[in-house]
Amino acid sequence: MSGQRLSYLVLLALALALPFFVYPVLVMKVLCFALFACAFNLLLGYTGLLSFGHATFFGTAGYVAGHALKVWGLPTELGLLVGTGAALALGWLIGSLAIRRQGIYFAMITLALAQMMYFFFLQASFTGGEDGLQGVPRGTLLGVIDLADDLHLYYFVLAVFVFGFWLIYRTIHSPFGQILKAIRENEARAISLGYDVARYKLLVFVLSAGLAGLAGATKMLVFKFATLSDAHWHLSGEVVLMTLLGGMGTVFGPVVGSSVIVTLQNELADKVGSLVTVIMGSIFIVCVLLFRRGIVGEIAALYKRALGERA
Repeated sequence: MSGQRLSYLVLLALALALPFFVYPVLVMKVLCFALFACAFNLLLGYTGLLSFGHATFFGTAGYVAGHALKVWGLPTELGLLVGTGAALALGWLIGSLAIRRQGIYFAMITLALAQMMYFFFLQASFTGGEDGLQGVPRGTLLGVIDLADDLHLYYFVLAVFVFGFWLIYRTIHSPFGQILKAIRENEARAISLGYDVARYKLLVFVLSAGLAGLAGATKMLVFKFATLSDAHWHLSGEVVLMTLLGGMGTVFGPVVGSSVIVTLQNELADKVGSLVTVIMGSIFIVCVLLFRRGIVGEIAALYKRALGERA
């Protein structure tokens, strides 16, 4: 068994035991945002596309899945699929428009379209407006497992995260992932080699949007409500911070970054109040100035340097 596979098994074993030592709802929140950050990293870290509107997919899936569970009475797993499907469809629509531009223009288009969706959610009747969509039932898994129990729900959320993480890992290490890296490094050369770059960009954008939607729908299930903050541009900024802090273009970086940010927000919210935003901004500045490769990126660089010196 390879060392990498062994490390994954060890981390999985730790995740299975974690709810017995840490408040399960906090860990579930970390897992949801970790999947969200991993989905965003697939777009930014491996394709070089900076989206400033990714929270719209997170929020859309939460609203649609919550409406499907509360109003339509769909089973839990089907409600999550409907929410994820809505994020996929919206990802295709926004991606089709945004990939026509590059760089800052791409980022601004995603931000503008995301703000349009935000104001739609603010005015729409099914979202509850400023009050949000509340009282969403968790239901049962396959009609048997009661998800009202936090422990049962935790293992379901962990399974969703593992599936999403595995899908991203397989995408990165596939021929499709290698083409994405080629686009990131030199898009003109990828075009000269005959690749339909626009098609690959759209595919990865839709995939990233779908996984972000899956994270948003799962987070809605954990807290049993969806609010406007799930689709706000602030959240789009936070997922950028999570990715950069953990390590852009690394597999585990977004997981580490989201764990740090969510834990800090949870611990500091009652102590410093609105100053949490200032602290997050300070962390971002320190990250950019001192360790640009992020936590995981710097650790990997130090490890490689140590191996080189030993050799």
